[in-house]
Amino acid sequence: MAEMWNPLLETMPREELERRQIRKFRAQAVYVYETVPVFRQKLDRAGIVPEDIETFEDIRAVPTTTKDELRRAQETESAATPYGDLLAVDPADVREYHQTSGTTGTPLRQADSGRDWEWWSDCWATVLWAHGIRPDDRVFVPFSYNVFVAFWAAHYACERIGAEVVPGGNLSSVDRVELMTDLEATAFMTTPTYALRLGEVAEQEGVDPAATSVERIICAGEPGASVPGTKAKLEARWDATVHDHAGATETGAWGYSCDGDSLGLHFNESRFLVEVVDDDGTPVDPGEEGTLIVTPLDRRAQPYLRFEQRDRVKLEGPSACDCGRTFRIADGGVLGRDDDFTTVNGVLLSPTAVEDIVRRSDDVTDEYKIVIDEHDEKESDVATLFTETAPRAARDPEGIKRDLRHRLKQACGLSFRIRLRERGVLERPELKADRVHDQRVNDV
Repeated sequence: MAEMWNPLLETMPREELERRQIRKFRAQAVYVYETVPVFRQKLDRAGIVPEDIETFEDIRAVPTTTKDELRRAQETESAATPYGDLLAVDPADVREYHQTSGTTGTPLRQADSGRDWEWWSDCWATVLWAHGIRPDDRVFVPFSYNVFVAFWAAHYACERIGAEVVPGGNLSSVDRVELMTDLEATAFMTTPTYALRLGEVAEQEGVDPAATSVERIICAGEPGASVPGTKAKLEARWDATVHDHAGATETGAWGYSCDGDSLGLHFNESRFLVEVVDDDGTPVDPGEEGTLIVTPLDRRAQPYLRFEQRDRVKLEGPSACDCGRTFRIADGGVLGRDDDFTTVNGVLLSPTAVEDIVRRSDDVTDEYKIVIDEHDEKESDVATLFTETAPRAARDPEGIKRDLRHRLKQACGLSFRIRLRERGVLERPELKADRVHDQRVNDV
């Protein structure tokens, strides 16, 4: 059995774990009803009496929470705090301020109390311990933390474990590679996109990433670390183990990979109630895809019930992994946000399927983008993959195009146009990458 941060919780028998989840959800619903008028009114309208919640069926009767609802509650003119009508504690009890990135609308402000921050660091310690971080590690974080929560929480979780933290914000990629090398960092935290970019920069500077002291790469923010092609390319380039994690400002660190044989994310089910549902809100069975609804079970300053995470996953049971945890698992991690999936000529296009094909190819670089547009003459859509020819490509350009078209057709069921560019032409993102560009006039 693998080492765990909290083996009592992570190996709890399913029946006991589910009783715990229902009990904690009920307590959270009572707390929210008593402290947040917005949720009290919502539960009253739905005819929900929090004290009467006894089953998962009762939980599913509780209305979900959307980000738009939360934004409206924060924008009320009568609010006496920056958190609008969502604050459940006295403003003097707020210890941490963070906010969402604003990539899908107005940023949402998030308040956390001292108790919440202990909860955050414990959730992240669970993640990092599962990823092999120990007191003798030196962990490099190549970003400025700013108002975004993830790296702050990860920083304090490292301290809680006893590991050394090296903040690498406000440096160039070249300087980060040099500092990681000089300090002999054993791990770094990043997005998959930037992990690939740092590897490319290292090679350009004459540093072999595989020869550095880096043993582990902890990824978040994008699906790549659970995409087989991307994970394999990262591990080969850095000669390091790549781990995946998923979370959100509104919910917390709800998912993490382990050292078992599975390629996916365990739901952190002792701290969260994670539901995977279809478009009608019905729970999906193992082996089926659905979207996430997440309830943080211990949050106090700004708590939520049944938050629509809008991440798409493929659900598997706890037996899908051999690590000893009884938590269910998202096979292949997060497959993408609901908004990332688009229909092209009647076929649902999965961005991670394209990523896997590109990253498995030694004939192209790591960078790519997908452009979807309308056909000039026909009533159909055109999907175009832009990527770059690798310096040591084994095939000629036409051969590379044929190979990519064939594999994309098999994986996605779509015929792609392939546009090859010279290495370095496509933009190198410094954090996350926006790889799908839908230029159709009318959404399909």
